[in-house]
Amino acid sequence: MKIVLQRVKEARVEVNAQVVGKIGRGLCLLVGIEKGDKTEEADFLASKAAELRVFPDENDRMNLSVKEVGGSILAVSQFTLASTIKKGRRPSFDNAEEPGRAAWMFEYFVQKLKEHGLEVQTGIFQAMMDVYIINEGPVTFILDSRVKQF
Repeated sequence: MKIVLQRVKEARVEVNAQVVGKIGRGLCLLVGIEKGDKTEEADFLASKAAELRVFPDENDRMNLSVKEVGGSILAVSQFTLASTIKKGRRPSFDNAEEPGRAAWMFEYFVQKLKEHGLEVQTGIFQAMMDVYIINEGPVTFILDSRVKQF
C-alpha cells in the first residue's frame, strides 16, 4: 500500500463537476492498493497518517499531528500509485489490486482513520475524479507499507 500524503490548507474532490468530498486544513491522502496488501498494512498506514507530526507548533517546527491541530483527512483511491514504469513508455498496472478487493481495502483503511477520531472525506472509488488541493508548505511525504517507517 502506498500513500502520497500532503498537508493542505483545503482540498476537495469532484466527480462530474459535483463536490463529493471536501475538507479545510488537514491531510490529502492519495492511496494506492497493491496486490497482496493486508489489513495489517492498512492499520499501520492509518496510524502513521493520523499520528505523523507534520503540522507546525508555536515555534514553527513540524511537531503536531492532524489530530492535534483539529484537522481532517481527504482520502482518494489512486490505483496509479501501484504502477511500475521500469521499462518502455507505458506504465504497467500489474501490481494494482483487483478492483473488488481494492475497494474493500480502501474502505477498511478509511474506517481505521475514523477510529483515530478523525473526520474523513473520500472520493468515489473507480470514478474519474478532479482533486483540488492547496498544499500548505508545500509539505508532501510518501508512505509505503512495504518500507516500514517506524
